[in-house]
Amino acid sequence: MTAYAIAHLHDVEPGDDIVEYLNCIDATLAPFDGHFIVHGARPEILEGEWHGDLIAIAFPDLAAARAWYRSEVYQHILPLRTRHARGPVILIDGVDERHKATDILK
Repeated sequence: MTAYAIAHLHDVEPGDDIVEYLNCIDATLAPFDGHFIVHGARPEILEGEWHGDLIAIAFPDLAAARAWYRSEVYQHILPLRTRHARGPVILIDGVDERHKATDILK
């Protein structure tokens, strides 16, 4: 089942560290078959308020997402982001195309 790493980042301070992080992150994803599905797009806000940026990275499964986040190569560049941006980062399983809203009631 596809899994996702999702970040809602705000208070991002652009600078050399963020540029280095962006230059390095793709190489950390490749060994885990990860790829961006949302990155840098501005949302169309329909309800409520939104602040910051949403980043979503897809992985083949939750084990691959965990392995990427915990990998030595990603942990090495992580401080480049965390020193200059705040917000939650989560790993979460997706659902398949047959999923119905009521499936969560079972």
